[in-house]
Amino acid sequence: MSFSKITLIGNLGRDPELRYTPQGTAVCDFSVAVNDRKRDKAGEWQDVTTWFKITFWGKQAENASKYLTKGRQAYIEGRLQVEEWTDRDGNNRYTLAVQGNDIQFLGDGRGEGGGEHQTAPENSYPASPTTNDEFSGQASTATDDDIPF
Repeated sequence: MSFSKITLIGNLGRDPELRYTPQGTAVCDFSVAVNDRKRDKAGEWQDVTTWFKITFWGKQAENASKYLTKGRQAYIEGRLQVEEWTDRDGNNRYTLAVQGNDIQFLGDGRGEGGGEHQTAPENSYPASPTTNDEFSGQASTATDDDIPF
C-alpha cells in the first residue's frame, strides 16, 4: 500500500484562475505561500517562504474561484504530484504541484493577507496541533500568533 497526502495552510499569491475542460469540468489553479521560521547560522530568526501550485477540479474548483482572492488564507489537503514540461530551450523540467482534495476558507474573506488579525467561524479552522517542546519536555499548543504569516 502507498499513500500520498499533503496538508497546507497558507495565503494565496494570486487570484484563482477558473477554466473549463471541453467536457465542461471546472478546473481552478492558484498558488499558495507557506511561511516557516528558521534560525540562521547567526541564531537570528528568518522567515522562509515556500510556494505551492494548487489545482482543484469540479465543484471545489468553482467554489475556490468564487470565494478565494489574492492574500486570503486557506487550509488545503491534497496529494503531491510531479508535473513534467519542456522549457523554451527544449530542456525537460519538473515542478511539484498539489492536486487538491479538500479546502477550507480561512480569514474573513476580504482578501487581506496581513495587517489586522482576521478571524473566521470556529468550525472553519482545523484543530490546533499539540507538539512536544524539545527543550522542556512539556506539551505546548500552537496559537494563531505562532503562525508567521
